[in-house]
Amino acid sequence: MTSNRITKKRTGLLSMIDAPAGFTLLEILIAISILTVGLLGVASMQVSAIRANDFASAQTEAATVGMDRIEKLLRLPYDHADLLATGNPHTVPTPPTGYTIGWNVTDNSPLNNTKTVIVTVNWVDRGKARNVSMRRIVPRII
Repeated sequence: MTSNRITKKRTGLLSMIDAPAGFTLLEILIAISILTVGLLGVASMQVSAIRANDFASAQTEAATVGMDRIEKLLRLPYDHADLLATGNPHTVPTPPTGYTIGWNVTDNSPLNNTKTVIVTVNWVDRGKARNVSMRRIVPRII
């Protein structure tokens, strides 16, 4: 009985050793299909990431340009023409390429002897109008 078991084991091992090695054409086609779907997903994520980075870059530049304008306005005297509500809306004659910069001034808001300045930077991103707005209060220093 022992010899019979040994023979069966040998037969089993021999049959595994003699089995053909490698992949069938069908297995290769399925593997390539799965790989292709995965690579297409990664490619679409890359396109989305590039667009998001482009938008973030434009938004950051707009915020920087707007903050620069606010800092210039805060350095002006309280009665300067660029800080008068009668000139609303004020604009920058030569803004950076692709952007428009404007601001509105409200006198005595939120308190007497203060001005609220709202600077808005506009640009177009892939055919859609975008903007960034910033608000600052300018006090009359006596």
